[in-house]
This record gives sequence, structure tokens and C-alpha cells, in this order.
Amino acid sequence: MRARQIATRLVHEAREALAPTVFFFLGFNIIVLTTNLLVAQYLVAVSSFMLATLAALVVGKAVLVANKIPLLRLYDRAPLIQPILFKTAFYWVIVFFVRLLERFVRFLMEGNTPAGFPSYLSTTFSWHRFSAISLWLLVLFLIYVTASEFSQLFGPGEMRRLLFTRRPSELQLNRRQRTRELLRLSRLTDAHSGDEFRDTTSVAHRELVDILSRLARRGATL
Repeated sequence: MRARQIATRLVHEAREALAPTVFFFLGFNIIVLTTNLLVAQYLVAVSSFMLATLAALVVGKAVLVANKIPLLRLYDRAPLIQPILFKTAFYWVIVFFVRLLERFVRFLMEGNTPAGFPSYLSTTFSWHRFSAISLWLLVLFLIYVTASEFSQLFGPGEMRRLLFTRRPSELQLNRRQRTRELLRLSRLTDAHSGDEFRDTTSVAHRELVDILSRLARRGATL
């Protein structure tokens, strides 16, 4: 039973890490390809793609670990733009310092002393290349976090169904109207108390019944 629980846990974590790992695998390898093309290194080394793949695996797992940090849920109840920008900046800053740390370790492995690292950063280190890759990473994190937040907003698997299995003719006006009704319901619950909804003679109760009636009718056609 213990072995089965461990196996189930590993499979669950692997499935959760799959989406960010595949996304950053593609993104990092595009970065490797474009940066090498920009500096006219058309014969791209296979090792560069291997490093990008390893980085994608690390970032994919790091994203899952970071998602468990309470600080990342600071803006969960705020307008959607706030958690998107906050999480993007959080991930990007972490990766920025990790990349500098990786450069520092490589500097030491080349036989240098820690005291010479600041001089290396100011004279030899290619900040142009580092900054270009950092901008790429910022864009990748912004895309990933935005897609992740919308996926959580719509519900498990809904984004995948919308993109790959549902036809536009099955959505169109009904889904847009359903979304508007849900937004009205959210605003209504923010503006009134539970006692008002339980009072069958109140305006809030009548509005609630009207919204639920429209949702039920439209929900039957989806």
C-alpha cells in the first residue's frame, strides 16, 4: 500500500508538471535557436538544446513548488491583471537570480575566485545577451501565467475543451450570455447579504431568482 501511494503521488506530480515543462521546453529551445541565429552561430550545438531542456524540467518543477507558497496567493481575490503581473514578476525575479547564481558557479569552476566575480560582471560578462534572454523569459512567464490563471478561472479542462474539442457554433452567443449572467450574480452577491436573499419579498431575492432562471435555461442548451 505504501508503494502504491508513493507511485500515485509521483504520477500526480508528473501530470501536474507536464504542462509547464512542455511549455518552457518549447520556449527555452526557441530562445536558444533565436539567440544563436542572431549572433550568426547557425551550427547550433546539441548541448545548448540539452541545457534548455534541463532548464525546462527545473522550471516546470519550480513552478509547482512556487505555487504552494502562500505569498503567491496574495492577489487571488484582486482583479485578474494583478495576480498575473505579480506571479509573472515573482517567477521572473527568482529565475533572474538563479541564472546569476549559475553563472557564478561556472565562474568558480573555471578556477577563479569569488572576489573576482564583480569585476567579471562589469568587464567580461555579456549583459546584452543576458538581458535579451531575460526579456524572452519575462514574455514566456507572462504567457504561461495568463493561460494558467484563465484555465483556473474557467475550471479544470475547460480551456482544453474550448481550444481543441468544442466548435465555435456550440459556443457563440449562449456562452457569452452565460458569462455575463455569472458576472451579474457575482456582483449581486457582493452587494447583498444572505438575509436579503432569503427574504422572498426583497428585490435581491427576485434578482437572484431571475439570474438563476436564465442560467438554467441557457445551461440546458450547452
